[in-house]
Amino acid sequence: MPNPTDLTVRQKSRVLEIAFDDGSAFSIPFELMRVYSPSAEVKGHGPGQEVLQVGKREVGITGLEPVGNYAVKPLFNDGHESGIFTWDYLYKLGSEQDAMWKAYVARLHAAGFDGDSGREPGTELPGAKPNKGCGHSH
Repeated sequence: MPNPTDLTVRQKSRVLEIAFDDGSAFSIPFELMRVYSPSAEVKGHGPGQEVLQVGKREVGITGLEPVGNYAVKPLFNDGHESGIFTWDYLYKLGSEQDAMWKAYVARLHAAGFDGDSGREPGTELPGAKPNKGCGHSH
C-alpha cells in the first residue's frame, strides 16, 4: 500500500487532505472519518454490532496524533478519540468515499431517517455534485 507524503487538516472546509507516494491524493471529510471510525465504539466488536453515527455533519478535528509510523489518531470535537486510522484505511476512505457515502445514507434510510436527517435536514453530502442525486427517491 502507498504511504502518505503529505497530511493537512483543513478546519474551515472540514477535510483531511492526504497525498500518497503513488501520486494519489484525497480530501476526506471529517464527517466521513467520524461515521466510519475504525474504533470499537463505532464498529462494535463483531459483524452486526456496528453503531450508526448520526448528526455528525458539523464534527471537527481538534488534533491529530501520530501512531507509530503507520497511523494517526484524530481527536474529534465531539469527544471521540479512540479511532486509529492506518494509512491503508485512510487510502480506502479516500478512494472509496463515494460508495461509502451511499452506504452510509442507505443505513440512515434503513434506520428510519428521512433523507439526510441523520446528518441534518437539507444538507448535501460533502463533495456531492450538483444535480446528481444519491440514487434514492425522496
